[in-house]
Amino acid sequence: MSRHCHPDCQRAAAAKEEHDSAERAATVAANLISSARMILKLDREFTDYSAQFLVDNALVEKAPVQQGTQPYTFKIEDCIEHLVDMASPKTEAELAEMEKQRQRRAKITVKDCLECALKEGIPRYEHWGHLGCVSKVPPYAVLMPRVPVKGEVVEAKKLEDAFKLLQDGPVGAKLHVFSPAIDLVGEDGVYDGPAGGGTSYVGLRDVMLAAVSKINGEAVGVVKICYMKKTRYLNVSLRRMFATLALHGYESQTIEPTALLVDFIALRLSK
Repeated sequence: MSRHCHPDCQRAAAAKEEHDSAERAATVAANLISSARMILKLDREFTDYSAQFLVDNALVEKAPVQQGTQPYTFKIEDCIEHLVDMASPKTEAELAEMEKQRQRRAKITVKDCLECALKEGIPRYEHWGHLGCVSKVPPYAVLMPRVPVKGEVVEAKKLEDAFKLLQDGPVGAKLHVFSPAIDLVGEDGVYDGPAGGGTSYVGLRDVMLAAVSKINGEAVGVVKICYMKKTRYLNVSLRRMFATLALHGYESQTIEPTALLVDFIALRLSK
């Protein structure tokens, strides 16, 4: 986050140990878009697209554009009005709208973000607010250039189907996260979930499955994960299964035997 950002953003960022579920989902979706565009040579190099745009627009119900409506034109008065709005105390109506947006954000998934990009396009990272920005999106943001996204979203439940999707590019997934197990895995180590007493279940986290490899003869998925605001690549065991989660976790429960990586999703772009 830029040190020049609005103080509200700085305070909000300082209060959070980790990105919320919408920000994590949007980050994975933006990475999938960047990867797919580079693979199809739509971009010459890996280009960062705005995850915050997806957070701001996924699951937003927009009124249909009336025929004959004039396109938006930027006026300096709009900029002044936006700055005054940012500096003014929130009204009850604005607080109610903020709560409505919070509830919307809590529902956002990677699929929602990808479908948003297919419908709305997506701007580059530098053309939108930073991830976690809490400032109201200004009306003139509609003038920011967006890259069109054409294609389809494909989902898979089985690991073998995810392998097929992986042949065409990175795949989104959810990872069962246990602490402190995930914190103790080194760069060349393998994350294999719960490790006995003292382990707690953190929950499911959106990740990007980038490749499949082998370490000491064990098949692993190489995933890109943002955890506790730090982005890293993690080797995840594809063999490990578990059924009973740790008793001291925040979401402790007994579930059917499952792999560490589940709920796969991919974006198949067309030129």
